[in-house]
Amino acid sequence: EVQVVESGGGLVQTGGSLRLSCSVPTSGYVWFNMAWFRQAPGKAREGVACIDHGGAYSHYADSVKGRFSITNEKNKNIIYLEMNDLKPEDTATYYCAAGEQWRPLSLLLTDYTYWGQGIQVTVSS
Repeated sequence: EVQVVESGGGLVQTGGSLRLSCSVPTSGYVWFNMAWFRQAPGKAREGVACIDHGGAYSHYADSVKGRFSITNEKNKNIIYLEMNDLKPEDTATYYCAAGEQWRPLSLLLTDYTYWGQGIQVTVSS
């Protein structure tokens, strides 16, 4: 079973910052795009940001553009989500996802094969 491991969530005040990390296995697998999604209570899971394996391309949801940044450490199969100027509406469970087949970079849930367990981010007003 492929383990996708997230870390770095927590509670922060409005305007604060957090950095999420996600790691995937480094041996035996070839990874393509990776992404962060989030799901707030009572809402559908939505894409936040994605990055290609080489780290040259990224894409963001309009709601986080200019505030969030996704980066990767390719050789370690680790990605990060730097979240700045956090707002109460960013409160959600955040999920890391990895794709094992090449796809055009996207925030479509179906383009990602493996998912983490999720990590809570809470922004207080």
